[in-house]
Amino acid sequence: MVRIVRARDQTLAVKETQEPIAFREYRMLRDLRRLDLPTVVPRGVVTGRVDASGEPLPAALLTEHLQFSLPYRSLFRHGLRAENLPELLDALVVLLVRLHLADFYWGDVSLSNVLFRRSAGGFAAYLVDAETGELKPTLSDRLREHDLTVAGENVFAELLDLQAGNELDPDVQALEIVDLLAERYDALWSELTAEEEFEQAEMWRIEQRIERLNDLGFDVDELDIVTDLDGDRIRIQPKVVEAGHHTRELQALTGLSVEDAQARRLLNDIAAYTAHQDLGREDRAVVANRWLLQVYEPLVAMLPDDQRGKLEPAEFFHEVLVHRWYLSERAGHEVDIFESAADYIRNVLPQRPDELMAPD
Repeated sequence: MVRIVRARDQTLAVKETQEPIAFREYRMLRDLRRLDLPTVVPRGVVTGRVDASGEPLPAALLTEHLQFSLPYRSLFRHGLRAENLPELLDALVVLLVRLHLADFYWGDVSLSNVLFRRSAGGFAAYLVDAETGELKPTLSDRLREHDLTVAGENVFAELLDLQAGNELDPDVQALEIVDLLAERYDALWSELTAEEEFEQAEMWRIEQRIERLNDLGFDVDELDIVTDLDGDRIRIQPKVVEAGHHTRELQALTGLSVEDAQARRLLNDIAAYTAHQDLGREDRAVVANRWLLQVYEPLVAMLPDDQRGKLEPAEFFHEVLVHRWYLSERAGHEVDIFESAADYIRNVLPQRPDELMAPD
Protein backbone atom coordinates (compact mmCIF):
# COMPACT_ATOMS: atom_id res chain seq x y z
CA MET A 1 0.00 0.00 0.00
CA VAL A 2 1.35 3.43 -0.98
CA ARG A 3 -0.18 6.64 0.32
CA ILE A 4 0.64 10.27 -0.43
CA VAL A 5 0.76 12.37 2.75
CA ARG A 6 1.51 15.97 3.63
CA ALA A 7 3.71 16.71 6.64
CA ARG A 8 3.90 20.49 7.13
CA ASP A 9 5.56 21.77 3.95
CA GLN A 10 6.62 18.31 2.74
CA THR A 11 4.73 15.89 0.52
CA LEU A 12 5.80 12.29 0.97
CA ALA A 13 5.01 8.89 -0.47
CA VAL A 14 4.62 6.27 2.29
CA LYS A 15 5.04 2.66 1.17
CA GLU A 16 4.13 -0.15 3.56
CA THR A 17 6.45 -3.16 3.32
CA GLN A 18 8.51 -5.56 5.40
CA GLU A 19 11.26 -4.01 7.51
CA PRO A 20 14.29 -5.69 5.80
CA ILE A 21 12.90 -4.79 2.38
CA ALA A 22 12.27 -1.18 3.43
CA PHE A 23 15.86 -0.70 4.65
CA ARG A 24 17.31 -2.42 1.58
CA GLU A 25 15.28 -0.26 -0.82
CA TYR A 26 16.14 2.90 1.15
CA ARG A 27 19.86 2.15 0.79
CA MET A 28 19.48 1.27 -2.89
CA LEU A 29 17.67 4.51 -3.69
CA ARG A 30 20.40 6.47 -1.87
CA ASP A 31 23.07 4.69 -3.94
CA LEU A 32 21.23 5.45 -7.18
CA ARG A 33 20.84 9.11 -6.20
CA ARG A 34 24.60 9.31 -5.55
CA LEU A 35 25.09 8.07 -9.12
CA ASP A 36 22.86 10.96 -10.31
CA LEU A 37 20.23 8.60 -11.70
CA PRO A 38 16.57 9.66 -12.02
CA THR A 39 14.86 8.19 -8.97
CA VAL A 40 12.67 9.46 -6.18
CA VAL A 41 14.48 10.84 -3.10
CA PRO A 42 14.46 8.49 -0.06
CA ARG A 43 13.72 10.21 3.25
CA GLY A 44 13.60 7.45 5.85
CA VAL A 45 12.22 4.17 7.18
CA VAL A 46 9.67 3.97 9.99
CA THR A 47 9.51 0.81 12.12
CA GLY A 48 7.59 -0.19 15.23
CA ARG A 49 4.28 1.12 13.88
CA VAL A 50 1.02 0.10 15.59
CA ASP A 51 -2.63 0.80 14.86
CA ALA A 52 -5.17 2.43 17.18
CA SER A 53 -5.70 -0.84 19.07
CA GLY A 54 -1.96 -1.50 19.47
CA GLU A 55 -1.70 -4.15 16.76
CA PRO A 56 1.61 -4.10 14.82
CA LEU A 57 1.71 -2.51 11.36
CA PRO A 58 4.23 -3.05 8.55
CA ALA A 59 7.33 -0.88 8.28
CA ALA A 60 7.10 2.14 5.97
CA LEU A 61 9.55 3.54 3.45
CA LEU A 62 9.31 7.34 3.06
CA THR A 63 10.25 9.04 -0.21
CA GLU A 64 9.70 12.58 -1.47
CA HIS A 65 6.76 12.99 -3.77
CA LEU A 66 8.11 14.01 -7.18
CA GLN A 67 6.37 17.25 -8.13
CA PHE A 68 4.47 17.38 -11.42
CA SER A 69 4.89 13.61 -11.83
CA LEU A 70 2.14 11.12 -12.60
CA PRO A 71 1.83 7.33 -12.73
CA TYR A 72 1.03 6.02 -16.20
CA ARG A 73 -2.63 5.34 -15.35
CA SER A 74 -3.18 8.97 -14.34
CA LEU A 75 -1.64 10.13 -17.61
CA PHE A 76 -4.28 8.21 -19.55
CA ARG A 77 -7.02 9.51 -17.26
CA HIS A 78 -5.70 13.02 -17.94
CA GLY A 79 -6.16 12.63 -21.68
CA LEU A 80 -3.03 10.84 -22.94
CA ARG A 81 -3.88 9.32 -26.32
CA ALA A 82 -2.73 6.11 -27.94
CA GLU A 83 -0.51 8.04 -30.37
CA ASN A 84 1.51 9.31 -27.37
CA LEU A 85 2.49 5.77 -26.34
CA PRO A 86 5.83 5.89 -28.24
CA GLU A 87 6.89 8.97 -26.22
CA LEU A 88 6.00 7.13 -23.01
CA LEU A 89 8.03 4.11 -24.14
CA ASP A 90 10.97 6.30 -25.11
CA ALA A 91 11.06 7.70 -21.57
CA LEU A 92 11.04 4.18 -20.11
CA VAL A 93 13.77 3.10 -22.57
CA VAL A 94 16.02 6.05 -21.70
CA LEU A 95 15.58 5.32 -17.98
CA LEU A 96 16.37 1.62 -18.45
CA VAL A 97 19.45 2.35 -20.58
CA ARG A 98 20.74 4.89 -18.04
CA LEU A 99 20.32 2.35 -15.24
CA HIS A 100 22.07 -0.35 -17.27
CA LEU A 101 24.96 1.97 -18.10
CA ALA A 102 25.40 2.36 -14.32
CA ASP A 103 25.44 -1.48 -13.96
CA PHE A 104 22.05 -1.54 -12.21
CA TYR A 105 19.90 -4.64 -12.65
CA TRP A 106 16.27 -3.66 -12.08
CA GLY A 107 14.54 -7.03 -12.03
CA ASP A 108 11.00 -5.63 -12.25
CA VAL A 109 10.84 -3.17 -15.14
CA SER A 110 7.30 -1.90 -15.68
CA LEU A 111 5.27 1.23 -16.24
CA SER A 112 3.86 0.78 -12.73
CA ASN A 113 7.29 1.22 -11.14
CA VAL A 114 7.92 4.55 -12.85
CA LEU A 115 6.67 8.11 -12.46
CA PHE A 116 6.49 10.30 -15.56
CA ARG A 117 7.05 14.05 -15.85
CA ARG A 118 6.20 16.04 -18.95
CA SER A 119 9.26 17.22 -20.85
CA ALA A 120 8.89 19.45 -23.94
CA GLY A 121 5.97 17.48 -25.31
CA GLY A 122 7.49 14.14 -24.35
CA PHE A 123 8.17 12.55 -20.99
CA ALA A 124 10.98 11.91 -18.52
CA ALA A 125 10.80 8.74 -16.43
CA TYR A 126 11.87 8.30 -12.79
CA LEU A 127 12.35 5.00 -10.97
CA VAL A 128 10.16 4.74 -7.86
CA ASP A 129 10.51 1.06 -6.93
CA ALA A 130 14.01 -0.36 -6.44
CA GLU A 131 12.89 -3.26 -4.26
CA THR A 132 14.23 -5.94 -6.62
CA GLY A 133 17.20 -3.96 -7.95
CA GLU A 134 20.91 -4.67 -7.59
CA LEU A 135 24.03 -2.66 -8.41
CA LYS A 136 26.54 -5.01 -10.03
CA PRO A 137 30.31 -4.59 -10.50
CA THR A 138 29.57 -5.19 -14.19
CA LEU A 139 26.13 -5.79 -15.67
CA SER A 140 26.16 -8.78 -18.01
CA ASP A 141 24.35 -8.88 -21.36
CA ARG A 142 22.27 -11.76 -19.99
CA LEU A 143 20.91 -9.63 -17.14
CA ARG A 144 20.24 -6.72 -19.52
CA GLU A 145 18.30 -9.04 -21.78
CA HIS A 146 16.37 -10.41 -18.80
CA ASP A 147 15.38 -6.88 -17.76
CA LEU A 148 14.22 -6.20 -21.31
CA THR A 149 12.19 -9.44 -21.38
CA VAL A 150 10.55 -8.57 -18.05
CA ALA A 151 9.82 -5.07 -19.36
CA GLY A 152 8.08 -6.51 -22.42
CA GLU A 153 5.96 -8.92 -20.38
CA ASN A 154 4.93 -6.29 -17.83
CA VAL A 155 4.19 -3.54 -20.34
CA PHE A 156 2.14 -6.00 -22.43
CA ALA A 157 0.03 -6.90 -19.38
CA GLU A 158 -0.33 -3.24 -18.33
CA LEU A 159 -1.56 -2.19 -21.78
CA LEU A 160 -4.12 -5.02 -21.82
CA ASP A 161 -5.24 -3.93 -18.35
CA LEU A 162 -5.74 -0.36 -19.60
CA GLN A 163 -7.79 -1.65 -22.52
CA ALA A 164 -9.90 -3.81 -20.20
CA GLY A 165 -10.65 -0.70 -18.14
CA ASN A 166 -11.56 1.32 -21.27
CA GLU A 167 -8.64 3.70 -20.61
CA LEU A 168 -6.81 2.84 -23.85
CA ASP A 169 -8.06 2.46 -27.41
CA PRO A 170 -8.93 -1.24 -27.92
CA ASP A 171 -7.40 -1.08 -31.41
CA VAL A 172 -3.90 -0.53 -29.98
CA GLN A 173 -1.85 -3.67 -30.65
CA ALA A 174 -0.05 -4.29 -27.35
CA LEU A 175 2.35 -6.79 -28.92
CA GLU A 176 3.50 -4.22 -31.48
CA ILE A 177 4.12 -1.70 -28.69
CA VAL A 178 6.25 -4.26 -26.84
CA ASP A 179 8.25 -4.96 -30.02
CA LEU A 180 8.77 -1.20 -30.38
CA LEU A 181 10.10 -1.01 -26.82
CA ALA A 182 12.74 -3.67 -27.58
CA GLU A 183 13.69 -2.03 -30.89
CA ARG A 184 14.19 1.39 -29.33
CA TYR A 185 16.17 -0.02 -26.41
CA ASP A 186 18.51 -1.91 -28.77
CA ALA A 187 18.95 1.16 -31.00
CA LEU A 188 19.81 3.48 -28.09
CA TRP A 189 22.09 0.96 -26.37
CA SER A 190 23.96 0.37 -29.63
CA GLU A 191 24.37 4.11 -30.31
CA LEU A 192 25.75 4.67 -26.81
CA THR A 193 28.06 1.66 -26.52
CA ALA A 194 28.79 0.15 -29.95
CA GLU A 195 32.34 -0.11 -31.24
CA GLU A 196 33.05 1.76 -34.48
CA GLU A 197 36.03 1.26 -36.83
CA PHE A 198 37.29 3.61 -39.54
CA GLU A 199 40.41 4.68 -41.40
CA GLN A 200 43.00 7.19 -40.19
CA ALA A 201 41.79 9.74 -42.76
CA GLU A 202 38.30 9.65 -41.23
CA MET A 203 39.17 11.09 -37.81
CA TRP A 204 36.25 13.49 -38.20
CA ARG A 205 33.97 10.53 -37.46
CA ILE A 206 35.00 10.72 -33.78
CA GLU A 207 33.52 14.21 -33.55
CA GLN A 208 30.48 13.07 -35.54
CA ARG A 209 29.85 10.20 -33.08
CA ILE A 210 30.11 12.59 -30.12
CA GLU A 211 27.70 15.04 -31.77
CA ARG A 212 25.17 12.24 -32.34
CA LEU A 213 25.35 11.33 -28.67
CA ASN A 214 24.98 14.99 -27.68
CA ASP A 215 21.85 15.20 -29.85
CA LEU A 216 20.46 12.26 -27.89
CA GLY A 217 21.15 14.15 -24.66
CA PHE A 218 24.33 12.32 -23.61
CA ASP A 219 27.90 13.48 -23.00
CA VAL A 220 30.91 11.25 -23.65
CA ASP A 221 33.16 11.53 -20.59
CA GLU A 222 35.61 8.85 -21.71
CA LEU A 223 36.33 7.33 -25.12
CA ASP A 224 38.34 4.16 -25.76
CA ILE A 225 40.49 4.70 -28.89
CA VAL A 226 42.63 1.85 -30.32
CA THR A 227 44.85 2.13 -33.40
CA ASP A 228 46.07 -0.95 -35.28
CA LEU A 229 49.80 -1.72 -35.61
CA ASP A 230 50.08 0.00 -38.98
CA GLY A 231 48.19 3.05 -37.78
CA ASP A 232 45.81 2.76 -40.73
CA ARG A 233 42.62 1.93 -38.87
CA ILE A 234 41.12 3.31 -35.67
CA ARG A 235 38.57 1.70 -33.39
CA ILE A 236 36.52 3.80 -30.96
CA GLN A 237 34.02 2.89 -28.27
CA PRO A 238 32.42 5.14 -25.63
CA LYS A 239 33.51 4.01 -22.17
CA VAL A 240 31.77 6.53 -19.89
CA VAL A 241 28.55 8.10 -21.12
CA GLU A 242 26.57 10.56 -18.99
CA ALA A 243 23.01 11.75 -19.62
CA GLY A 244 21.87 15.36 -19.25
CA HIS A 245 23.96 17.12 -21.91
CA HIS A 246 21.42 19.88 -22.60
CA THR A 247 20.44 20.22 -18.94
CA ARG A 248 24.04 20.92 -17.94
CA GLU A 249 24.57 23.34 -20.83
CA LEU A 250 21.44 25.35 -20.00
CA GLN A 251 22.22 25.38 -16.28
CA ALA A 252 25.73 26.70 -16.96
CA LEU A 253 24.29 29.50 -19.11
CA THR A 254 21.20 30.50 -17.12
CA GLY A 255 21.08 28.65 -13.80
CA LEU A 256 17.81 26.96 -14.83
CA SER A 257 17.52 23.28 -13.89
CA VAL A 258 15.01 21.47 -16.12
CA GLU A 259 14.52 18.15 -17.90
CA ASP A 260 16.90 17.51 -20.80
CA ALA A 261 14.31 17.81 -23.60
CA GLN A 262 13.04 21.05 -22.06
CA ALA A 263 16.62 22.33 -21.85
CA ARG A 264 17.16 21.56 -25.51
CA ARG A 265 14.02 23.51 -26.43
CA LEU A 266 15.09 26.50 -24.33
CA LEU A 267 18.60 26.42 -25.83
CA ASN A 268 17.02 26.52 -29.29
CA ASP A 269 14.98 29.54 -28.28
CA ILE A 270 18.11 31.27 -26.97
CA ALA A 271 19.72 30.63 -30.37
CA ALA A 272 16.66 32.08 -32.15
CA TYR A 273 16.72 35.10 -29.82
CA THR A 274 20.44 35.58 -30.58
CA ALA A 275 19.78 35.61 -34.32
CA HIS A 276 16.66 37.79 -34.09
CA GLN A 277 18.44 40.39 -31.94
CA ASP A 278 21.62 40.19 -34.08
CA LEU A 279 23.71 39.30 -31.03
CA GLY A 280 25.90 36.69 -32.70
CA ARG A 281 29.11 38.53 -31.74
CA GLU A 282 28.15 38.84 -28.07
CA ASP A 283 29.33 36.43 -25.39
CA ARG A 284 26.87 33.53 -25.25
CA ALA A 285 26.45 33.71 -21.47
CA VAL A 286 25.63 37.43 -21.69
CA VAL A 287 23.02 36.80 -24.41
CA ALA A 288 21.50 33.94 -22.39
CA ASN A 289 21.18 36.23 -19.38
CA ARG A 290 19.40 38.88 -21.50
CA TRP A 291 17.05 36.21 -22.85
CA LEU A 292 16.35 35.04 -19.30
CA LEU A 293 15.50 38.57 -18.11
CA GLN A 294 13.65 39.79 -21.21
CA VAL A 295 11.85 36.66 -22.42
CA TYR A 296 11.78 33.66 -20.11
CA GLU A 297 11.11 35.21 -16.72
CA PRO A 298 8.49 37.76 -17.91
CA LEU A 299 6.65 35.05 -19.84
CA VAL A 300 6.66 32.58 -16.93
CA ALA A 301 5.43 35.40 -14.65
CA MET A 302 2.28 35.57 -16.84
CA LEU A 303 1.21 32.15 -15.55
CA PRO A 304 -1.75 32.83 -13.19
CA ASP A 305 -1.22 31.81 -9.56
CA ASP A 306 -4.28 29.57 -9.57
CA GLN A 307 -3.02 27.73 -12.69
CA ARG A 308 0.55 27.03 -11.58
CA GLY A 309 -0.28 23.48 -10.54
CA LYS A 310 -0.91 22.51 -14.16
CA LEU A 311 2.55 22.88 -15.70
CA GLU A 312 6.11 23.44 -14.60
CA PRO A 313 7.49 26.80 -15.82
CA ALA A 314 9.78 25.23 -18.44
CA GLU A 315 6.94 23.06 -19.78
CA PHE A 316 4.64 26.10 -19.87
CA PHE A 317 7.29 27.94 -21.92
CA HIS A 318 7.51 24.98 -24.31
CA GLU A 319 3.73 24.84 -24.67
CA VAL A 320 3.63 28.57 -25.49
CA LEU A 321 6.29 28.08 -28.20
CA VAL A 322 4.20 25.30 -29.77
CA HIS A 323 1.05 27.44 -29.48
CA ARG A 324 2.89 30.38 -31.08
CA TRP A 325 3.77 28.20 -34.07
CA TYR A 326 0.10 27.30 -34.60
CA LEU A 327 -1.04 30.91 -34.22
CA SER A 328 1.64 32.15 -36.62
CA GLU A 329 0.76 29.53 -39.21
CA ARG A 330 -2.91 30.49 -38.99
CA ALA A 331 -2.16 34.23 -39.14
CA GLY A 332 0.38 33.95 -41.95
CA HIS A 333 2.99 35.91 -40.00
CA GLU A 334 5.02 35.55 -36.80
CA VAL A 335 2.92 36.23 -33.71
CA ASP A 336 4.57 37.92 -30.73
CA ILE A 337 5.52 35.39 -28.04
CA PHE A 338 3.80 37.35 -25.25
CA GLU A 339 0.59 37.59 -27.32
CA SER A 340 0.87 33.84 -27.85
CA ALA A 341 1.25 33.28 -24.10
CA ALA A 342 -1.81 35.42 -23.36
CA ASP A 343 -3.86 33.47 -25.92
CA TYR A 344 -2.63 30.13 -24.52
CA ILE A 345 -3.53 31.16 -20.95
CA ARG A 346 -6.95 32.32 -22.09
CA ASN A 347 -7.94 29.46 -24.40
CA VAL A 348 -5.82 26.35 -23.68
CA LEU A 349 -4.57 26.35 -20.09
CA PRO A 350 -8.02 26.26 -18.42
CA GLN A 351 -8.71 22.89 -20.07
CA ARG A 352 -5.52 21.26 -18.79
CA PRO A 353 -5.68 19.09 -15.63
CA ASP A 354 -3.85 20.02 -12.46
CA GLU A 355 -0.75 17.78 -12.30
CA LEU A 356 1.19 19.21 -9.38
CA MET A 357 -0.26 16.41 -7.25
CA ALA A 358 -1.86 13.29 -8.67
CA PRO A 359 -5.32 13.01 -7.07
CA ASP A 360 -5.12 9.21 -7.05
